[in-house]
Amino acid sequence: MTDTRTEKDSLGPVEVPRRAYYGAQTERARQNFPVSGLTLPPRFIAAMGMIKGEAAAVNADLGIVDADLAAAIRQAANEVVAGQLDAHFPVDVFQTGSGTSTNMNTNEVISNRAIEILGGEMGTKSPVHPNDHVNAGQSSNDTIPTATHIAAYSAIVEELEPALQHLCRALADKAAALDDVVKIGRTHLQDAVPVRLGQEFGGYAQQIANGLARLEAVKPRLAELALGGTAVGTGLNAPPGFADRVIERIAQRTGHPFVPAPNRFEALAAKDACVETSGALKTIAASLTKVANDIRWLASGPRCGFGEITIPSLQPGSSIMPGKVNPVIPESVLMVAAQVVGNDAAITAGGMAGNFELNVMMPMIAYNLVQSVELLANASRLLADRCVVGIEANAERARALVEQSLAMCTSLAPKIGYDKAAAIAKEAFATGRTVREIALRDEVLPVNELERVLDARVMTEGGIPG
Repeated sequence: MTDTRTEKDSLGPVEVPRRAYYGAQTERARQNFPVSGLTLPPRFIAAMGMIKGEAAAVNADLGIVDADLAAAIRQAANEVVAGQLDAHFPVDVFQTGSGTSTNMNTNEVISNRAIEILGGEMGTKSPVHPNDHVNAGQSSNDTIPTATHIAAYSAIVEELEPALQHLCRALADKAAALDDVVKIGRTHLQDAVPVRLGQEFGGYAQQIANGLARLEAVKPRLAELALGGTAVGTGLNAPPGFADRVIERIAQRTGHPFVPAPNRFEALAAKDACVETSGALKTIAASLTKVANDIRWLASGPRCGFGEITIPSLQPGSSIMPGKVNPVIPESVLMVAAQVVGNDAAITAGGMAGNFELNVMMPMIAYNLVQSVELLANASRLLADRCVVGIEANAERARALVEQSLAMCTSLAPKIGYDKAAAIAKEAFATGRTVREIALRDEVLPVNELERVLDARVMTEGGIPG
């Protein structure tokens, strides 16, 4: 027995690995696109399986597909959803722009598995045909964008939103825990007036809360599914009511509010919802960059940097410098953020590839969009659990830096005038003495009033100290 079997498609015979559930068109695509070694993510493949399974159920109800064939298709499709057949989806992301190769990969895997379930011979297309039965009422042009929306929406709701909520809570809890620690503020990377660590971390928590709000705003467009448009948006070869019933079943199965796209011509030809969603993800990446960068700067040192906080020590940081420990979690988050920004650029370019009735960069858009969601979800949880929750303040270090700051003279300006306050700052810088020392020496204010004016905690509460 050879290691291959012969299958046929409209171009002729093709040798397919004997144990593969995929067929001739998938094998052609596997040979035609040895580009990256990247394949579409399991969540996307699961979405494709879900579409096929629910379509089979509706096709059976409509009398399009015999009930026994539909049942076998549904069983095979559910195995795809469960990830049991992931090894049989070898097609590269960088394939035909419609994703036809992946749609046919799905059709062939489900067809051959259903044939096996029914006791037939794989590769014969009988009694379950990949086009006539598994793909009935569908086209690559509407299933691929539908799967993209299902996969991205599900990943946002099931992975990213919970991870961001978790990170937001961790930052808010840390803000409350550190709210008594007064430190020096910094603008332009230069010393500024005092601020509390709790205020800084509260700002970080708000950034993440804003990211959640941005996701919430884009979800209604992402919940719109293109299924039913078939080839160009007209719905040719899809029975009346077919797509709406399939989408209703998918919504019930997932618990997500998927609805038919209000205009299927837009849904096939444009990928604006994906571009919009990616924009929200890019903004979240920018927020995480701010948070991660600030944390690693605040923890820089431990002796020759700012050192106002300490973060958990997770692993040795150098192969040459004993005892060195690096901010590895913030650095990982920064790389994730950079990848998401790059993905957004690719998705935006892909979104501009809608030519007449079809966008022709859908597999790349799908891959990058789902990857961005999953990367941000994983990075957010890591940042919360392996960094933020273990942060501790170095209160004495923070207090010392505040006292050394020339910006302490800011609160003197309303009392003694800007010019006199500036002169004190200039002398403090030249001599290495503190603003407090020079102000006391020159008796610019009564001692009790000066102490109130130079109270760093009071400065963090706004208004005019003293």
